[in-house]
Amino acid sequence: MLATVELTSILNDQTKEIVGDIRWITDEDHSHCVEFRAEISSAGGWPLFIKGTYNPLIPALSYSLILKTVGRIYGLDLGKAHHNPQCIQMGDCHKHRWSEEFRDKEAYEPLDITATAGDPVAVWKEFCAEAGLVHTGRMLPPPPHTDDLFW
Repeated sequence: MLATVELTSILNDQTKEIVGDIRWITDEDHSHCVEFRAEISSAGGWPLFIKGTYNPLIPALSYSLILKTVGRIYGLDLGKAHHNPQCIQMGDCHKHRWSEEFRDKEAYEPLDITATAGDPVAVWKEFCAEAGLVHTGRMLPPPPHTDDLFW
């Protein structure tokens, strides 16, 4: 189990870094989504990676910081509401932060994300700045959506 002090250390570690360009690829389930996965290095040696998903039809966007031994410990969701365990409804822009009580099931509405789900690159920049994540490279825009239902 992940202790709160360890989570705080991971999130406060300003040496978290992704090296290289990020390219969106078609979801292997052939949905309308595109996705990426990128490994994260850090001085703390945390086994971390980040996963992004984007559905241009809604639009809905998610960036999830994943600790390989636990699962998602921090994330941002845009374009879809969330229902917390305490029956509190969160809006279309919300963040998840792992806790010992609720794991990643509880969300809160942030004030620091101003870009919209329709602009994944701008959201990425805001997310990285807020999460203490350095990206040495570029995030390429998602490929244009096609109307072909059988791609």
